[in-house]
Amino acid sequence: MGTKLNVITVSINGASRQLPVSINVAALIEILGYTGKRIALERNGEIVPRSTFTTQQLADGDQLEVVVAVGGG
Repeated sequence: MGTKLNVITVSINGASRQLPVSINVAALIEILGYTGKRIALERNGEIVPRSTFTTQQLADGDQLEVVVAVGGG
């Protein structure tokens, strides 16, 4: 009965995903496998500076867009 209280639902690039309630942006990046990659992250229409990834807590209903920079040429 209490399990729903331990998760939040966010949208990542248009797909709903359930995450732990106390997750921050840095932990999300790790879960997504983007640690060490050049990425840009937008939360609810605002760019999230990389320097704040460890302090930005995610909230239920957040709309996230993640863009991974791809090298080459």
